[in-house]
Amino acid sequence: MPSQYFSVHPKNPQTRSIAQIAEIVRRGGVIVYPTDSVYAIGCHIGDKNALERIRAIRQLDKKHNFTLVCRDLSELANYARVDNAAFRIIKASTPGAFTFILNATSEVPKRLMHPKRKTIGIRVPESAIVKALLDELGEPMMSVTLSMPGDEYPLSDPYDIKQIMNHHVDAVVDGGYCGHEPTTVVDMTDASPQILRHGQGDFSGY
Repeated sequence: MPSQYFSVHPKNPQTRSIAQIAEIVRRGGVIVYPTDSVYAIGCHIGDKNALERIRAIRQLDKKHNFTLVCRDLSELANYARVDNAAFRIIKASTPGAFTFILNATSEVPKRLMHPKRKTIGIRVPESAIVKALLDELGEPMMSVTLSMPGDEYPLSDPYDIKQIMNHHVDAVVDGGYCGHEPTTVVDMTDASPQILRHGQGDFSGY
């Protein structure tokens, strides 16, 4: 079955389209959507079947971390343990192109955690489309970068994405061209933050 296609304004997302996309996610669908760094592929936080579909599309093993994409930091305490110092750093860097690795709470489904470390990636993108979608859903989505097996860079052109991902996902959200550079990943599980991947976000102030 072909993927549904939505052309959504990056600054003023159409309410009707956002509601339709959110309903696809609620029903267990897998979607491709733009963020403030790269395109991502995501699904409902509690849907195991959708998660396995994403693993199959990306050819990911069980050790690959998924990221919880949140609308703001009010959701953070539900899914991660954060001390005051870490919270101040995260607050100063969000919304933005960062993924923070944090110790997970019991609210996080075990299949989303790192199997040994019990950690979870948390992300608050600076994207009107993402915020509108998460506001409509009322909860985070679980996501990974949309980069296909064997590709050096993530997919960034909506036309290419539509051609390549058609029939693989339930919806493609076209919010315009995205860049190739993913987020900066910062491990916040210890007292001193550690950059695991240098990306679009500038963490030099810490």
